[in-house]
Amino acid sequence: MPQDLSALTDALLSAAKAAGAEAADAMAVKGTSVSIDVRAGALEQAERSEGIDLGLRVLLGQKQALVSASDTSGDTIREMAERAVAMAAEAPDDPYIGLADPDALATSWDIDALELQDPSPEPDPAALEDDARRAEAAALALPGISQVQSASAGYGRRAVHLATSDGFSGGYARTDRGLSAVAITGTGTGMERDYAGESRIFQADLPSPEEVGKRAAERTLARAGARKPPTGAFPVLYDERISSALIGHLLAAISGSAIARGSSWLRDALGTQVLPAGLSLVEDPHRPRATGSRPFDAEGLPTARRLIVDNGVLQGWTLDLATGRKLGLPSTANAARGTSSPPSPSVTNVALTQGDKPAEALARDMGTGLWVTSMIGASINPTTGDYSRGASGFWVEKGEIAYPVNECTIAGNLRDMLKTLVPGNDARPHLSRVIPSLLVEGLTIAGA
Repeated sequence: MPQDLSALTDALLSAAKAAGAEAADAMAVKGTSVSIDVRAGALEQAERSEGIDLGLRVLLGQKQALVSASDTSGDTIREMAERAVAMAAEAPDDPYIGLADPDALATSWDIDALELQDPSPEPDPAALEDDARRAEAAALALPGISQVQSASAGYGRRAVHLATSDGFSGGYARTDRGLSAVAITGTGTGMERDYAGESRIFQADLPSPEEVGKRAAERTLARAGARKPPTGAFPVLYDERISSALIGHLLAAISGSAIARGSSWLRDALGTQVLPAGLSLVEDPHRPRATGSRPFDAEGLPTARRLIVDNGVLQGWTLDLATGRKLGLPSTANAARGTSSPPSPSVTNVALTQGDKPAEALARDMGTGLWVTSMIGASINPTTGDYSRGASGFWVEKGEIAYPVNECTIAGNLRDMLKTLVPGNDARPHLSRVIPSLLVEGLTIAGA
């Protein structure tokens, strides 16, 4: 079979029709990934992978089945279609499945305007190894760094093509270039570590290896001598590095899947205040050089900018076709899928209204509390919003950092927490989630 992704999806649809499918959609994904790790100045691991994955979804009335494969031969494509149709015949009825109305499908887009793909050649492995070595050396150059646990450089390219039996056909490619380092200070029980990592679509936008290595070392040295904070109710400042996780809980709660199941703590919040007045949360799938950008969703619908929260008020759910039908609403063109999974709702790029103060000023406003820079684990009750996470960072007293902290837990209720947000002004505009540092009132800290 040809390796052109459009030809492969056409072949899948033709095979599905020949096997008896009433409708179908097909996805072909071609990926390349290169990763280089160094340690102690020597190459520790080098990996390269490339391949093509195929996914075929067939529909028989209100029944559906999905099959996937990584073999692009004609025999495999025919077998995929026959198997999918046989599976669909045995599947239970689902009144909400179905392809998009042909009139609603995306018909044109400017993929170049999104700048999803760096046109420069794939970097040589030797160049990636040199970047990783330079990041490691920069971290080790700071006094007090005992070792660099890992320094890594990588590159990836992923091309996607989607086609449906009702006439849609489209594809695009995206690249990514990453660099990271994890540094360690101290030994034994006094050992502390931290990291720095950067990822960009374009190589030219990536910070230098020296900058990444130095940042990892500085963050690690700042954690030396960490201890538990006091227990009690205090404000918490979520550092910009991890603040997007807090907004991520809101995004998960407004997913059409959770709403349709009735298992979301925001299931009754449509049209009500979920963030402080003045704050808005905007989704923009057309932001250039952002990893979440895409011209159409996984069901062929044209993507568009939308207000998720306007002036603190929740405006709508995140929907694909099936969850929209369950709720009696149109899709918001947020379907996402892989070759081995059916469509489900997922957000693209989001941005929260920023404030006018840096994180340091928010810490001064906080007075006494916890400045969280990393979190581990999570216990989130999806129906009540009760929240508990392990955290580490810095204890703040009288508006200034007093000492680093670790081994503590922060807890609260997400519905209450989100209504007290005070945003900083330090969000990084290149990220898919442009979320600044966030000050939250009234959390319970379990420490010493």
